Amino acid sequence: MNPNLKLLQPYPFQRLRDLFAGTTPNPQLKPINLSIGEPKHATPKLISDALVSNVAGLANYPTTVGSLALRTAISQWITRRYNVPTLNPETNILPVNGSREALFAFAEVVVDRSKYKPIVISPNPFYQIYEGAAFLAGAEPYFLNTTPENGHAMDFEQVPAEILNRTQLVYVCNPGNPSGKVMSLGQWKTLFALSDQYGFVIAADECYAEIYFDETNPPLGALQAAHQLGRDYKNLVIFSSLSKRSNVPGMRSGFVAGDAKIIGAFTHYRTYHGCAMNPAVQAASETAWNDDSHVIENRKLYAQKFKTVTPMLSNILAVEMPDAAFYLWAKIQNPTETDESFALKLYRDLSITVLPGSYLAREVNGINPGKKFIRLALVASTEECVEASSRIQNMQ
Repeated sequence: MNPNLKLLQPYPFQRLRDLFAGTTPNPQLKPINLSIGEPKHATPKLISDALVSNVAGLANYPTTVGSLALRTAISQWITRRYNVPTLNPETNILPVNGSREALFAFAEVVVDRSKYKPIVISPNPFYQIYEGAAFLAGAEPYFLNTTPENGHAMDFEQVPAEILNRTQLVYVCNPGNPSGKVMSLGQWKTLFALSDQYGFVIAADECYAEIYFDETNPPLGALQAAHQLGRDYKNLVIFSSLSKRSNVPGMRSGFVAGDAKIIGAFTHYRTYHGCAMNPAVQAASETAWNDDSHVIENRKLYAQKFKTVTPMLSNILAVEMPDAAFYLWAKIQNPTETDESFALKLYRDLSITVLPGSYLAREVNGINPGKKFIRLALVASTEECVEASSRIQNMQ
């Protein structure tokens, strides 16, 4: 067996199941699950109709690169969304089966194991796929703590030169999971300069970029930042997904876009990996990327929930509206309570499931930046989110 498998820690939701083992939730209250970022809004009919209408495509093997029509739809969406010059759908874009599998596989392509102790930099707290990808690619993860004190930002200027010299890949999550913070143009400028100096690749995870609350001010994206700074996309690849944007997590549809040289290498890898997108899913994805109206309606539902729920929780938790995404990253104010004990209390007494923040982070220099936080995914209906907030608001 690959010895690096032993380096993988239990996934956060396995740890949550272990925490709740032997505990019965309050039987008098309807269970409300706010722990996992699984969209619960209805899948738009135009997408499900396109999926059904194209089931005949199941009779054909799909190509790794996907249809030109899908890649063109993605390219046109990127131009609309980020106001950047049109990307070549033949060389700069590759459909993938959701951003998760692509983020994981990407490290296998980028990391050169022959180099001395390669490093993959990740935010902390973080999406655990980044860590697993680093380990199984033969690299060492290096975590940058994101805390309220530094604005939940990755402070790349604090990374020692010795680490940067060994860094081959940097994962950024923008908007961030779990904080919902969006990187500024200045932060991108710093990261791009370091990439130029040290030669590492930037993997920008933008799967939450379409969940925001001000239609006039969408989150700044990585390609957009590069364009505004007068750069090309050298050593920059973005990862996007329909799961959150269009409420189709089960469809497993996303894309990678950016540096043509890296996209070409990733495509070559994937011809062996064997993960081409289902033809019917390709057709439905094309429909989804070509339509923005359903996404605007989706954002309205989230905005309503956040506007209602955030002030309700503020007497119990230190919480504020995120820049984007559908998470509340809330700090526990009771000094005697840990994130685990608080989550267990919510489950046992109020039948509410949330995720302890420490499960999303690693201890670095004696600090786990997720401790004393819980993550609430406001993915359930407005009524359920308000009910859960009311229970928390009135808890003893």
